[in-house]
Amino acid sequence: MIQSKGYAAQSAETDLAPWDFERRDIGSHDIEIEIFYCGVCHTDWHAIKNDWFPGIFPLVPGHEIVGRVAAIGAHVKKFKVGDLAGVGVMVDSCRHCEDCDNGQEQFCQVSPVQTYNNLGKDGKPVYGGYSSNNVVNEDFAHHISEKLDLAAVAPLLCAGITTYSPLRKWKVGKGHKLAILGLGGLGHMGVKFGIAFGAEVTVLSTSESKREDAKKLGAHHFVVTTNPEEVAAVKGKFDFILDTVAAEHDVNFYLSMLRTNGTFIAVGLPVAPMEVPAFSLAAGNKTVTGSGAGGLPETQEMLDFCAENNIVSDIELIDIKNINNAFERMLKGDVRYRFVIDMKTLNN
Repeated sequence: MIQSKGYAAQSAETDLAPWDFERRDIGSHDIEIEIFYCGVCHTDWHAIKNDWFPGIFPLVPGHEIVGRVAAIGAHVKKFKVGDLAGVGVMVDSCRHCEDCDNGQEQFCQVSPVQTYNNLGKDGKPVYGGYSSNNVVNEDFAHHISEKLDLAAVAPLLCAGITTYSPLRKWKVGKGHKLAILGLGGLGHMGVKFGIAFGAEVTVLSTSESKREDAKKLGAHHFVVTTNPEEVAAVKGKFDFILDTVAAEHDVNFYLSMLRTNGTFIAVGLPVAPMEVPAFSLAAGNKTVTGSGAGGLPETQEMLDFCAENNIVSDIELIDIKNINNAFERMLKGDVRYRFVIDMKTLNN
């Protein structure tokens, strides 16, 4: 077994704290990654607090993982020792179901294994990236360019692909009016990708304080959704709304901002159920859809696109001992725009 240091929640009622544990030995097709940085996602908080379903404790969160390959199995072909590598929201799947065959391993119907809070195929818990290392099958690791700031690449493994994937699926681009609802970890990536794809981008936010931030990110327009005049000006305006908000909110309010045949894309995953009156959809042939992360091929495509276009996340680098405070700040929206843990601080 391989020794690992990390931070874990021992139960849904406890804070994250240091925890030493073991990872599996390197198999013939596995790589060991020395983790340099790991992004902090709302999902991490939901998992350790049992917001969606019961957790598997002790729970080591983290699915925005980047580092260098420290060791490889005997039959590994994709990586060599010293390569940069990243791991996102999944570390295994059946490889043979319809979804896996279509490059959507995140929806594997047979034996999906998420990066943490899940059981591996050996029946043992898997642990995430708030730790010193990770062991993963080479097929579920991604090549990372040396061109970009590695710490700022980490959130691309979740926040990046979660926004990139639906915009690509719906072919959002030149000639489209795209609204990004919420300007946080997901939202600011949605702005960057929307602009890179050629869309006219508007940020929808309840906070006037985000106006300058949106402008700096390159958004063409900004709407404070508590201002009736600004809201009235965008009724029926957008071809697409990408909803990145993780807090409870009224979706019906935003559907009126879509044009006929417009599409509302939910990626923020609030705990509360989404309620959509049928009339809101029928009046304008509107579509409400969701999107969950992305498969292995699309995630690598996104990472390559980011390297070619110099796109990374805007981050605040933190010491791991400050993770519980970072969660508190994240829940208040007090981060621009993604916390990333510097894993060197595990040894402090």
